[in-house]
Amino acid sequence: MMINKRLLNELIDCALNEDIGSGDLTTESTVPDNIVAAGYIKAKQHGVVAGLPVARAVFRHLDPDLQFLPRVTEGARISPGDVLVQLNGWARTVLTGERLALNFLQRLSGIATATADLVEIVRDYPVRIVDTRKTTPGLRQLEKYAVRVGGGHNHRLGLFDAVLIKDNHIRVVGNIKQAVANARSQVPHTAKIEVETEDLNGVQEALEAGADIIMLDNMELHTMAEAVRLVNGRTLVEASGGINAQTIVAVAATGVDIISVGALTHSATALDISLDVGELKPMHPTV
Repeated sequence: MMINKRLLNELIDCALNEDIGSGDLTTESTVPDNIVAAGYIKAKQHGVVAGLPVARAVFRHLDPDLQFLPRVTEGARISPGDVLVQLNGWARTVLTGERLALNFLQRLSGIATATADLVEIVRDYPVRIVDTRKTTPGLRQLEKYAVRVGGGHNHRLGLFDAVLIKDNHIRVVGNIKQAVANARSQVPHTAKIEVETEDLNGVQEALEAGADIIMLDNMELHTMAEAVRLVNGRTLVEASGGINAQTIVAVAATGVDIISVGALTHSATALDISLDVGELKPMHPTV
């Protein structure tokens, strides 16, 4: 569950510049520069924590010497009142980095929690829960990381690492067979080719065309089950389209290999997490 450090540093630089700009007007005008503080990041809801390395990076960008001491592990189940992290450092740093660190933690923990909940619901079925490209622009690598923390898996990371022939591609090209043939002639042999289908005729055409993965898009359950029987293990089958906690078991029971859920990233509710300042101590700042 690695995070690309270069991309993370670029993202945090951009986010800090957006939030702080020329300076933290409130903190710098009210808080003396010689106060050391302890800060406690706490959970206010049940959930799965994700984003501790990101929160650490935020504070370390502001002050490499700040102590960031996790009290739980990444991916742990947390409850209201749990202390997730203790911070020790200059009060100004703690206060300036607070909102951005919490924004990341709340967003990523919400995604991890939503993912873990769905994974738990279908734990008795041999199916993978995966995300989609319906992510917040600029935050994709982190949001997909949070899905993995929650026990899910990633679909393609972007347009660059797999072929997904959707309905509009098929309309432009003319048919599934030709679209797959065009892709096979252009992409490396290491790239997977997935085809989105809307009915059993499309499934049959995708199967005959040699698709590596066949997506069943917004199909009725009985049609989905028939598609799985038609494929008969010859390729991977993915179900997609508005699947949620109320419908996911029935979808898993059709025998599909993969269930993709866009709501994991586009509609996950942020987990309620806060930061409280504790002990304070005046000191002489290092020159």
